Amino acid sequence: MIVIIDYGRGNLRSVQKGFEHAVAHDLDVRVSGDPKLIAEADGLVLPGVGAFGDAKASLDRGGLSELITQRALAGVPLLGICLGMQLLLDKSLEFGEHEGLGLVAGTCRPFPQDVGIKVPHIGWNTLDFSAARSSLFEGIPAEGSVYFVHSYYCALENPAESIARTDYGIEFVSALQKGNIFGVQFHPEKSSTIGLKMLSNFAEVVSKGEY
Repeated sequence: MIVIIDYGRGNLRSVQKGFEHAVAHDLDVRVSGDPKLIAEADGLVLPGVGAFGDAKASLDRGGLSELITQRALAGVPLLGICLGMQLLLDKSLEFGEHEGLGLVAGTCRPFPQDVGIKVPHIGWNTLDFSAARSSLFEGIPAEGSVYFVHSYYCALENPAESIARTDYGIEFVSALQKGNIFGVQFHPEKSSTIGLKMLSNFAEVVSKGEY
């Protein structure tokens, strides 16, 4: 069972429908904020849309921050999507400084103002995952395009945990992996065939327990 974590942030039904379209085998995918279901899940998805601080406060109020961290550290596959990827980091500098889940060392930073780009970064852009190998990109053509909507990016302390990069005025980390913990800055559920293939690949990780 994969649980898409409901904490009041993110287009949950779209992510669920993405998995339903992408996954060929019979896999139970649920949207829930129930700690009991989250504790029983074989895989977790942390979506997110909005402000970092508000999202983290919502997770904290529901008692989910600690539970998500415990499950991830126990080896349960976890996929953060967009804001959900940013929440995996130590902290964010969005409207002040806010503490993240601390599962991946790094800081969420605003795009620089002096590189001639429009913020937020909205629309299709390419992924370069040629420098890293990850099961998340199995069967996906190099430099495929995916759909982004974000104003902040993840700056990782360990470059080896970056599995894809994208150019938007600066080169930023558009996907990460630290063992069983995955993050994508884009929206796979909005990224057509390539995005659905990534969701299918994550489901395979959950099913097989191989990262």
